[in-house]
Amino acid sequence: MRCKICNFETVLWKDPRYKHAYYTCPHCEGVFLDAQFYPSSETEQNVYANHHNSLENEGYVRMLENFIDFFWDTLHVKESLLDFGSGPTPVLSELLHRRNVRVDCYDKWYQPKKIYTDRIYDGITSTEVFEHLDDPIAILNELNIHLHQGGIVALMTLFHPKTQADFFQWWYRRDPTHITFYTPKTIGIMAEQCGFEMIKDDGRRIAVLRKR
Repeated sequence: MRCKICNFETVLWKDPRYKHAYYTCPHCEGVFLDAQFYPSSETEQNVYANHHNSLENEGYVRMLENFIDFFWDTLHVKESLLDFGSGPTPVLSELLHRRNVRVDCYDKWYQPKKIYTDRIYDGITSTEVFEHLDDPIAILNELNIHLHQGGIVALMTLFHPKTQADFFQWWYRRDPTHITFYTPKTIGIMAEQCGFEMIKDDGRRIAVLRKR
């Protein structure tokens, strides 16, 4: 399989325990679940329905506040944001509202109306979304269209360990809805292809891209 992000030849990893197959790219470090193991729509919805994130969940709120703090100073203008993949309870948008930012929300399952279609934003957030995407390049190109020049995309997705042995022990990839995995290098290469530059990452789960 050619890499979905950089078109290099990938290497097949076969998981001996769970029997899944992954394609890993030696150039951009992306890892992709073989499409035959993708979850059904019903499985996806059931998994998302079991997410119980709310403003009452102090740990979850703290994680999102840290996420906001990480990208906050990279926003040249802080008037309008799009939360792309906001989930069943859009906690992030509420936290941004408290900072006097107007936020639109879109979610494939919970807020499927593409309210952003004819709008341009100062920034776009996408937390725990990109690991679910079969074609992240297409989505990032779409987000680019809805950003002002110099606007940012702030992504959150847990970066994978780089070795095959560590990857197979990694809890995050066992979620059946997680099909694509990244490192900061992966996202940096993806950014370059889509008209962005990656301006910072935390080495663990957050990357901030600026529209060129």
